[in-house]
Amino acid sequence: MIEQRLKELGLVLPEPTPPLYEYVPVVIHRGVAYISGQVPRIDGVVPFAGKVGQDVTIEQAQQSAKLSVLKGLSCLKAAIGSLDNVEQVLKITGYVQSAPGFSQQSKVLDAASELLEQIFGEKGRHTRTAIGAAELPSNTSVEIDFVIAVKEEGGQ
Repeated sequence: MIEQRLKELGLVLPEPTPPLYEYVPVVIHRGVAYISGQVPRIDGVVPFAGKVGQDVTIEQAQQSAKLSVLKGLSCLKAAIGSLDNVEQVLKITGYVQSAPGFSQQSKVLDAASELLEQIFGEKGRHTRTAIGAAELPSNTSVEIDFVIAVKEEGGQ
């Protein structure tokens, strides 16, 4: 069902990539999946690197946020087998590398929130925190982590 929805939206999940550092992409505990921060790295390259409001436009940062969502879902699918096992997106935390004076982090993260709702419908509606950051890994403009309720039999 979710795979079909992704096709209808013209979206393709990237292949999950192993972490570059010492952490795991997904931990599932008591039916809740915690997905590590995802940056929109494509073939080892971060598109739209730099500070939003200085080097990167809001629209470019929104594209990065969408890519981060797809990467997070790719990791989750690898951990639970099928995105049909998602019961509810509970929360996302988005970090936006921000130029001094930039205060539209929520507008950047709206792209991620809207995409999750397009993919999962009501199950994609979630709580959210949008944080401005001075620096992010690999000079990415956006990083997002996720907390998602999953069917326990799908995630153990």
